[in-house]
Amino acid sequence: MGVFNSDSDHEQVVFCQDKQSGLRAIIAIYSTALGPALGGTRFYPYESEADALHDVLELSRGMAYKNALAGLDLGGGKAVIWGDPERDKSEPLLRAYGRFVASLGGRYYTACDVGTYVHDMDIVARETKFVTGRSVEHGGAGDSSILTAWGVFQGMRAAAEHQWGTPSLAGRTVGVAGLGKVGKVLTAHLIEDGASVVATDVSERALGWARATYPQVDLLDTAEALVRSDIDVYAPCALGAALDDETVPALRAKIVAGAANNQLAHPGIDKVLADRGVLYVPDYVINAGGVIQVADEIEGFNFDRAKLRATKIYDTTRQILSLADAEGVPPAAAADRLAERRMAEVGRLRTIRL
Repeated sequence: MGVFNSDSDHEQVVFCQDKQSGLRAIIAIYSTALGPALGGTRFYPYESEADALHDVLELSRGMAYKNALAGLDLGGGKAVIWGDPERDKSEPLLRAYGRFVASLGGRYYTACDVGTYVHDMDIVARETKFVTGRSVEHGGAGDSSILTAWGVFQGMRAAAEHQWGTPSLAGRTVGVAGLGKVGKVLTAHLIEDGASVVATDVSERALGWARATYPQVDLLDTAEALVRSDIDVYAPCALGAALDDETVPALRAKIVAGAANNQLAHPGIDKVLADRGVLYVPDYVINAGGVIQVADEIEGFNFDRAKLRATKIYDTTRQILSLADAEGVPPAAAADRLAERRMAEVGRLRTIRL
């Protein structure tokens, strides 16, 4: 996948290499219309450079829309480090990456994502000030999965109200695909709300955690089995493309609302879901709690303030679902329209000279 011959409309894509440390990274800035681009760093063993490029372009675009709908004065960006985090991650590699982030002069703020953690951001921050998602002992907010899960739960409540008339999952069965950092916390919220949870994960460690912590959770062997099970809500909380041409026809849930990024395998899947009567809550709307948390850290982190902002994901989700009904479009299209409107209307103000 090329950059110039695509329709991505990215402002800047930077390829970063430091052979001595083994760093191979790509930083993509989709938009700075609302402010500096903010988005996490994904450390992942891609099959090819083309796969890494495709992922960073898709993820950075999603961050621009996510930040816009979250009401943040921040643009959208993302970075990927090509490699196995268990094998390749090191202090020299992370510090080399930090130097490349610093070279962008504040156009891009990085944070955690799949394969990176708060202690990694502490290392990156030794080379650049344009990093958030740091540990508490270094003045940061700590684990952003806490408010990510809270925001997903709020969006799920809004979807339940839209679909069934009550903003609660009590008495409903929710299928959680992925018991990672976010999936674990989301499971806790769901059980506390009175929902039954069915879950799956590729990691035996994660499944062991579920057996020990929440023995009432029904564990299935595969995501395919989860999709085909008798659930009310499907919550993809692992990697992207969870909703594809094979998954959607088999889906029995009436709501899809999860934490994973880029859940739609290709354009048009959202319409297929709508035609089947499945209410899809756009992932970049309800998983914005984490970016709200790390954005709050930039101005001096206050957990109560950040949680209040993440709670408003409930209101944003209601607004999008109502707009989708009024305009006769899938929720993803309604969300895109709202995000693009804010980027255009607020971004235009930057042309006014002070």
